[in-house]
Amino acid sequence: MKKIVLIGSTGSIGRQVIGVVKNHPTEFEIIALCAGVRSDALARQAQELGVPVYVNDAQAAAIPEADLIFNAAAGFAGLSYSLAALSHGKTLALANKETLVCAGELALSEAEKHGGKIIPVDSEHSAIWQCLSFNTRAPMKRLIITASGGALRGMKREELGKVTYEQVLAHPTWKMGPKITVDSATLANKGYEVIEAHMLYGAPYSKIETVIQPTSIVHSLVEFEDGAVLAQLGYPSMEIPIQLALSYPERLKTNVPPMDFGKPFDISFEPLVRSDYPLYDLALSCGERGGLYPLAFNAADEVAVHAFLDGEVSFTDIFGIVEGAVEKTPSARADNADILINEDMEARIRAREIIKNIR
Repeated sequence: MKKIVLIGSTGSIGRQVIGVVKNHPTEFEIIALCAGVRSDALARQAQELGVPVYVNDAQAAAIPEADLIFNAAAGFAGLSYSLAALSHGKTLALANKETLVCAGELALSEAEKHGGKIIPVDSEHSAIWQCLSFNTRAPMKRLIITASGGALRGMKREELGKVTYEQVLAHPTWKMGPKITVDSATLANKGYEVIEAHMLYGAPYSKIETVIQPTSIVHSLVEFEDGAVLAQLGYPSMEIPIQLALSYPERLKTNVPPMDFGKPFDISFEPLVRSDYPLYDLALSCGERGGLYPLAFNAADEVAVHAFLDGEVSFTDIFGIVEGAVEKTPSARADNADILINEDMEARIRAREIIKNIR
């Protein structure tokens, strides 16, 4: 039986992890829960599972008897858990984007130094991992990451300044938290995934592309040198990548409905018009520049998106806030936790100053 420590248990992904474990009680056991704050939801989960609780404590990721650390924490706060897990040679099921976006070099260095291993959980990266036969360093020609285009796909630029909170959160294919749903609409989320793919699979940015696949059935593709292209398909559900991260190298039955090939369904692709998604371009620029730039992008985006969700700024203000905060990023390597923490704080301050001027 695989013993699991679940970080970020009260969030959407964390709750789904618990659901998967309940479906396979003889395969998995959650031995500890961790969340950023103490809450009634966390207390209920702990009582139901009969396990200890850690609150804002990275040592949860270093529990000796744990076979796998599942990091479903949201935001930059999740980084400390990933680093703790990898520095103790743990297998890390990673659903926290910020680990690789903000500190990819440091995280991979810790994994290599201490024998830790990263298993991707995002549907796109799980798809690529599967297409590469579970070998993150397998030879390939091109990684093709799919995007739905978000709730505002096809909307004219002059309309975007007036979109409401409700419009942005009405994602056509996925049910996600508010922050990631906004990032899906701006395609910042896809920019993060390109940076993650660069880190996870050792692929240069020139070999990573994004295409629009509106129905979210094709989760990503890999092209090989001989021209063959492999894709992973499935209805939009996080249950499969979550469970695979837990069960690897085995595959177990899920509750996801099997694809019905007796009925027509659409897996058409559309080119990504990058001028429609300036935050995506900015994210890639930050990834290519490296250093602290991806971290500053992430910090400013978190602040800007929450300001939009709180009604402080408009949807179209998000880009200017992030761009302005990124412009003043210092040139330094992102290989020290103290440097990362300091720049995360400074980038947030810069973003909040820009918001004050907007208001």
